[in-house]
Amino acid sequence: MTTRVIKLVPEEFYHIYNRGTDKRIIFLDQADYTRFIELLYLSNSEYLVNVRDIKRLVKSVFDFDRGNQLVSIGAYCLMPNHFHLLLTPVVENGISIFMGKLGTSYSMYFNRRYVRTGSLFQGTFKAQYANTDEYLKYLYSYIHLNPVKLIDPTWKEEGIKDAVKAYEFALAYKYSSLPDYVLDQDITARQEAGILDRTPFPDYFTERKSIQKELFEWISFISP
Repeated sequence: MTTRVIKLVPEEFYHIYNRGTDKRIIFLDQADYTRFIELLYLSNSEYLVNVRDIKRLVKSVFDFDRGNQLVSIGAYCLMPNHFHLLLTPVVENGISIFMGKLGTSYSMYFNRRYVRTGSLFQGTFKAQYANTDEYLKYLYSYIHLNPVKLIDPTWKEEGIKDAVKAYEFALAYKYSSLPDYVLDQDITARQEAGILDRTPFPDYFTERKSIQKELFEWISFISP
């Protein structure tokens, strides 16, 4: 489904995703991942912001007061040639405005850094409506386990061969929101946790053990 089919309305939940044009790599190194993650935070604002200007004002972009948000982000994961987001709009057209700012800002950064021109992403972003409680809960596992394909490329077709290894790899993966759900936030809180606003989402995971249990159940279900 695309955003032309689905009406993106507040208080509903959506799986948003896109990939590089021609399936090209859109994150070539850690600096690229870091810039996109910073933009997940900064683009979610009523303001038009410039990363370089903000970095002159604050020690970390996550300290910047971005004002009112356009969307609430429940989960995210960045992969070398695509990304996944779980969103609900806070304002009318919030997702479209947010994704427009995010895509434009990152494309400008990427093209400038790598001296290229033209579109970076494969058309407009794609959206799937999480129309049931079961599907919405499943999306947390699907999004957060995406990195497993980096160590087990055929896991979706053939099942996960080593459930413990898969889980540990996903948890250690820096470019997703899984650590912000599972790790002890009193000890290991990441600045990136400021990207998330879990308040509008159903409270499926009241404690870290609950998402661990959910992930292991999902891994076990698709394991051979």
